[in-house]
Amino acid sequence: MLLTREADVFEGSRARLEAIAYRLLGSASDAEDAVQETYLRWQAADREYVETPEAWLTKVLTNLCLNQLTSARARRETYVGEWLPEPVLAGGSMLGPADTVEQRESVSIAMLTLMERLTAKERVVYVLREAFGYSHQEVAELLDITESNCQQVYRRAKQHLSMERARIEVDEAAARRIVEEFLTAAVTGQTDMLVRLLTDDASIIGDGGGFIPTLSRPLLGADRIARFVRMAIKPTNSTWDKLGGNPTMYAEIVNGMPALVLVHEGRIVGMVVMQATADGIAAIHAHVNPEKLAYANRQWAAAEHGEPLPEIR
Repeated sequence: MLLTREADVFEGSRARLEAIAYRLLGSASDAEDAVQETYLRWQAADREYVETPEAWLTKVLTNLCLNQLTSARARRETYVGEWLPEPVLAGGSMLGPADTVEQRESVSIAMLTLMERLTAKERVVYVLREAFGYSHQEVAELLDITESNCQQVYRRAKQHLSMERARIEVDEAAARRIVEEFLTAAVTGQTDMLVRLLTDDASIIGDGGGFIPTLSRPLLGADRIARFVRMAIKPTNSTWDKLGGNPTMYAEIVNGMPALVLVHEGRIVGMVVMQATADGIAAIHAHVNPEKLAYANRQWAAAEHGEPLPEIR
């Protein structure tokens, strides 16, 4: 009975822990591992001395993520091509609270990518303050630093993460409209229309992890991106063969943004996430590394889907 009660305490915190870990690590699979390790330590702990389970669990998880961030930086130095955070479909517990603009922004692919600029401590302070509303005192206690130091770290993090354009809120209808407009312009060869959908300084980044050919470096500028997308979307492009042939396409919401999801034989083989702003699409993040689509594929298998988009011709 005691074990059941203690397990219930942990399960009550699991979703929050997953959401914290995902924002800190940018990886759904690593976040799951960190939460599982936190659970094992919770099982082994002398809970007689745990005054506040939520604070204890958050501190353990935070320390695990700090260690993970240090080793992750070393791994990413040898990563093949550009590195992007793992994408998560709408509804996933990893995305956590979405009541405020700050909470929604903190889980966008663009912001998770920007957070790679931060030190591990800056990332923890920023995430806990912005996305989960922890006070400086609470964060300081978790990190064993002074409150004034915590405030300084937070200010530095905010300076590094200033977003030039405000994102827009996207529901299912808006996501489908944006993706359909993008796909129509690309498929029909209307490069001018595609350029109009993008901001002048838009960027596109591809993450294939060495498994699937993609851009070797970010591509900048609406004109260059439009030409690249027009070429890449053609069914004759050799990349389609790597993805298993001509996939079925869906418009979905991924990390709060509209996304073109490519599905072959019931599995997601690619995600093209668009950072939608009031000025247009400011960034495109193309995820085709199969290892980093594992979590999204579990989501896909467990969910119902709307109608697919028209086939490319």
